[in-house]
Amino acid sequence: MAERKLNLTDLKPAQPRKDRKRVGRGPGSGKGRYAGRGVKGQKSRSGSHKMRAGFEGGQMPIYMRIGKLRGSTSKDAMPVGPFRTHTVPVNVRDLDRFDAGDEVTPETLVEKGLIKNTKIDVKLLGNGEISKKLTIRLHAISAGAREKIEAAGGTIELLREPKVRKVKTHAAKSEAVEEPEETVEEAKAEPPVDEAAPDSEE
Repeated sequence: MAERKLNLTDLKPAQPRKDRKRVGRGPGSGKGRYAGRGVKGQKSRSGSHKMRAGFEGGQMPIYMRIGKLRGSTSKDAMPVGPFRTHTVPVNVRDLDRFDAGDEVTPETLVEKGLIKNTKIDVKLLGNGEISKKLTIRLHAISAGAREKIEAAGGTIELLREPKVRKVKTHAAKSEAVEEPEETVEEAKAEPPVDEAAPDSEE
């Protein structure tokens, strides 16, 4: 039997086609009347599926039910509040990508792929070890990282002066003035003189 040649009528899709759901086309369509949305309620209305993130149907949302850190608007409440300070951490062990004598700045850290950009301040932390002599020019540095950089012979220059925290001091209570011990003893030795008493001689 001779083989039949391929014809355009033999072409079929790789996967069987599936007709899309056609809602609201009468009771005979299977999705008429309520169009699969049920009867009444929030999700039967138009635009009901465009709710904001965290919306729980009017119930008190989770981010309002959980506890909060104290002082959300205080400068001391980090990293909460409008006065938050945020830095990108870079550890001492990450500086192995630099050669001895190189200068470590936010721009060079971006070139080495250690940080994404220079929009946020960079702080050098002390995790790891380093034996190369480097020149550090960053916004902040920890005490441990400073010791390791200086021990390796490197130099440090901060691009921003460190903030000095104000120490809260309570007003000293006024101390009561005590009489000297000598005067107290003298007062005990000498009996009090009553000026109003009449003289004994008369």
